[in-house]
Amino acid sequence: MRIDVGSLHYAVGPVIALFTLGLIALFLRWAFSSNGTGKPVTREELLTPVATLTRRESALALRAVLSDAGIRSTIREPAAHRADVLVFPEDLPHARALAMSFIG
Repeated sequence: MRIDVGSLHYAVGPVIALFTLGLIALFLRWAFSSNGTGKPVTREELLTPVATLTRRESALALRAVLSDAGIRSTIREPAAHRADVLVFPEDLPHARALAMSFIG
């Protein structure tokens, strides 16, 4: 098939490719957008502190107690001699009760 030199058929492929890349860019921007504060959502923002301990070993022991109860948790160490044990908000009441019996 012969293509007329004055025709724009040769530009169709690149236009479709650029349009597709634009759609992918918009989707990725939406998928990785912030939570409205201008900062990306982090795992720590999804978790709630249940206890703050002075030793990492104590925090690990509390995590073991929470894990035995079926509660997922993690440790954050924001400063020296400080370890926060974090849980998901739906587990907070049960985790607090276990933490109070663990600490007290």
